[in-house]
Amino acid sequence: MMRRQMNAPDQEALDLFRKSGALLQGHFVLRSGLHSEYFFQCAQVCQNMEYVERLAELLLAKLGDYSFDTVLAPAMGGLVIGQEVARRSRSRFLFVEKVEDRLALRRGFKIAPGEKILVVEDVITRGGRAREAIDIAVKHGGAPQALAVLVDRSDGAAAFPIPLVSLVDLSFPTYAPDALPEHLAATPAIKPGS
Repeated sequence: MMRRQMNAPDQEALDLFRKSGALLQGHFVLRSGLHSEYFFQCAQVCQNMEYVERLAELLLAKLGDYSFDTVLAPAMGGLVIGQEVARRSRSRFLFVEKVEDRLALRRGFKIAPGEKILVVEDVITRGGRAREAIDIAVKHGGAPQALAVLVDRSDGAAAFPIPLVSLVDLSFPTYAPDALPEHLAATPAIKPGS
């Protein structure tokens, strides 16, 4: 289900997801705890550097005039695409990683006061990890400019304090564990990881 009309770059990106086997169908438990019949396994598309390069190119084209010095990505999902966006834009690359189920800036990474930051993530449903990364950038004195994602599957429900730029907007129904439709309830759920 699409939230907006697809243009040629959107369709090209979706084709790369399909060709790489990154768009899965079955019964999945998402990181948010919700269940879905569809899952974007971005690690599948990110195995192929030619695809990663093209996705980063398409994403940067959508970012247009946004100015940034540093790309910040939440681990694990945003690492590969974040690093490629940083490489192509000749920006510094940082990542935040999980510490006791919360993201943290570690490894001696520092953010300068007012440093312009682009947060890059692979897929958002509710946007929790992306929001955490934005909050960390602000807490450390940075100035987040935008959030760039490969796939926004939030159906417009994910809200952020900075502009959201997505390569592909798709919305598939999600369900609480106690409100599954019969066809999903009859299928064993898997948690494939982001």
